[in-house]
Amino acid sequence: ELFELPFVGGVNRTILLIALAAIIVVALLYFGIVRQKSRLIPSKFGAFVESLVSFVRDEIAIGIIGPEHGLKYFPWLLSVFLFVLVGNLFEVTPFINFPITSRIAIPAFLALLTWVIFVVSGFKEQGFGYLKESLFPPGVPKPLYLLVTPIEFVSTFLVRPFSLAVRLFANLVAGHVMLSLLLVSGWVFISAQGGIAKIPIGFGWFALGIGIFVFEIIVAMLQAYIFTLLSAVYVQTSVHPEH
Repeated sequence: ELFELPFVGGVNRTILLIALAAIIVVALLYFGIVRQKSRLIPSKFGAFVESLVSFVRDEIAIGIIGPEHGLKYFPWLLSVFLFVLVGNLFEVTPFINFPITSRIAIPAFLALLTWVIFVVSGFKEQGFGYLKESLFPPGVPKPLYLLVTPIEFVSTFLVRPFSLAVRLFANLVAGHVMLSLLLVSGWVFISAQGGIAKIPIGFGWFALGIGIFVFEIIVAMLQAYIFTLLSAVYVQTSVHPEH
């Protein structure tokens, strides 16, 4: 398996990195928010963390779901955003270089939680009318329900969690593989014996790898945002069926 890591005492590297990502998220919120309350002027670190929290609260939770329900789901969305962001950035972290979100079980678990939340929210806000609104959209001619209803069922209750997980997984796997191949290829060319002409090729591969390295930082942040944004959109469609 591409990213198979050995078990040590029943715990492999992926599990350790999941725990580390969770610890980092808790530390960010504690030292960036809780500890900053005692300061008259927040530190630069505190201002940075507060800007992340405000972004998720104002632009995603309230901005997408709305002021009435947005704050209710804000803790979940913030947790998901920070955990996925930290897990993605492990790809470009020295001595780690392994995004935990490149293991399909993690995006799948997060997507499943999102699915449970938006389905439960739909039934909580609308009762069994949630199924009616989801499977039988108003304004559609009744004969077309034979076609529309199965499509709506598959797209809403099956495709959403699958696409949410695969989108995050595929992007991180692709970036991780590309970055590894470029840097390893560069090292192979540079260290090859009896091939001075290969050294410029190796440095070229390295340069391209550094460019991909910077690009992957952007991808890590973007994918965390997209995953959180789509989670909010799915909840919004459950609590506001008219939209």
